[in-house]
Amino acid sequence: MTHTQIEWVTFNVFIVFLVALDMGIFSRKAHVIHVREAMIRSAVWVALAFLFAGYIYLRRGHQDALLYIAGYVTEEALSVDNLFVVLIIFSYFQVPRHHQHKVLLWGIFGALVMRAVFIIAGVQLVGWQHWVFYPMGAILVYTAVKLLVSEEQYEPEKNLFLRFSQRFLPVTDKYVHDQFFARIDGRFLMTPLFVVLWVVNTTDLLFAIDSVPAVVAVVTPPVPGALPDAFLAYSSNAFAVVGLRSLYFALAGMLDAFHYLRYGLSAILAFVGVKMIIGDFLPIGNGIVLAVVGGCLALSVIASLIFKKPPEAEEASTIDGIDASSQRVESAP
Repeated sequence: MTHTQIEWVTFNVFIVFLVALDMGIFSRKAHVIHVREAMIRSAVWVALAFLFAGYIYLRRGHQDALLYIAGYVTEEALSVDNLFVVLIIFSYFQVPRHHQHKVLLWGIFGALVMRAVFIIAGVQLVGWQHWVFYPMGAILVYTAVKLLVSEEQYEPEKNLFLRFSQRFLPVTDKYVHDQFFARIDGRFLMTPLFVVLWVVNTTDLLFAIDSVPAVVAVVTPPVPGALPDAFLAYSSNAFAVVGLRSLYFALAGMLDAFHYLRYGLSAILAFVGVKMIIGDFLPIGNGIVLAVVGGCLALSVIASLIFKKPPEAEEASTIDGIDASSQRVESAP
């Protein structure tokens, strides 16, 4: 195998080992993950992500390390926005809190495969026809504007897999412990937990359409005509995805407090989109990219903490099901 192939295989074995360790030791028994435990796990995943940045620095130099960190921060920021949707899905299906971690854990594998396919395909496409950078950048700018002005909320009932499962698949209407499949009255049935898993995965597929071009753009060296580094894009994406589960439980009760986050994400997507469009004519340095992405994220979080959401808006969001809905979840069958 070539050095590049060895790097890919080694990294994926490492990631699978970490996830398997989480499944086999820390998540062997179904339990409610409290904020303190989730914060510790999140800190561990972030530490591992930055330790890997040290590896990139030693193997490739500081420029690639900056590209990796910028990609990781960008994907982590976009992942926080995904958590709002995960919260809505869990509330819609009334998933018991002590089973939510299993859905997110198995969802990681599907997300890693989809992100790898998207990233490799995107990099190959750019290498084949470099001009596709321009429409990809335009899509990101459009997404940024839409995120800024649109008040639309995710509606799980419109998910195509959910509609398909309701019409054609043998699904029981009750949760069976933490099982995805169960034999009931002699029939082998899917449980609602399996449906939730695939709704989460298919929803992540939609998010990948935006987040993958963003991270591909961020890890592109600031040199006219340069191609993005698929390994940096995937590794930064992978660390953000595997840490998403712990981040969800750490922030689930506070997600509604980050009401200015979408403005920060909109600014990040717009900046990255513009970078893709003008990169061949006006390269933007790695340090500037990291500073802008981190600054937009930090400012939106700080603004959310300083300028609280009006009580009327908080009440409306609770009614619409955006709040943590812990009572709905805990009263599930």
